[in-house]
Amino acid sequence: MSIDLRHYTKKFEQMKTRKLQSLFLGLGVLLAAGLSSCGSAEKAVSTKAQGEELIEVFCTGPEYQSDKNHFRASAIGESLDQMVAKKKAGTNARAELATLIQSTVQGTIDNYVNSTELNNVEQVEERFEGLTREVINQQLNNIKVICEKQTRTAQNKYKTYIALEMSAKDLEEAINQRLSQEDKLKVDYDYEKFKKTFEAEMQKLQAQQRGF
Repeated sequence: MSIDLRHYTKKFEQMKTRKLQSLFLGLGVLLAAGLSSCGSAEKAVSTKAQGEELIEVFCTGPEYQSDKNHFRASAIGESLDQMVAKKKAGTNARAELATLIQSTVQGTIDNYVNSTELNNVEQVEERFEGLTREVINQQLNNIKVICEKQTRTAQNKYKTYIALEMSAKDLEEAINQRLSQEDKLKVDYDYEKFKKTFEAEMQKLQAQQRGF
């Protein structure tokens, strides 16, 4: 039986060609991936060289901002002592929360008094401010911690991230109860009007926090 060498030679050449094609294709993929990786690394190094580095700030974001129903504030405390870091964060957040509340209530009082026909505007406004300040100080004892994270830095310092919250409804009800008991304000105080004015101020606060 005769063997056709040309047939086997041709078949061998075809197999060799396919193997070479597969090899070159694989090398091309590896080379492309390597170049892409190098490009990313160079970009990262370049960005860091410009002083930019992505960091994560805990207890911040839309869910930790004030809205029409809640006052919210976030803060950071840092110290070599873990408990001191926590205390700093809490103190800073409470101060921020108190500022937001005081500003909103003051806006409510101003708009309420200015929209009411009174002969003794200054005296009424001063009385409102004094009473609401008392209520705010009391209500600051009823705040809620809605987020708290602790980390340790490369310098062995502790960092505490915290977010606090107070119910706007609870504050409004507490203010109403206090104002309703004040004999000097009974004639000048309209609860429904005050409530409507307060809710409008909360809407403004939400818009400011959202950047609208």
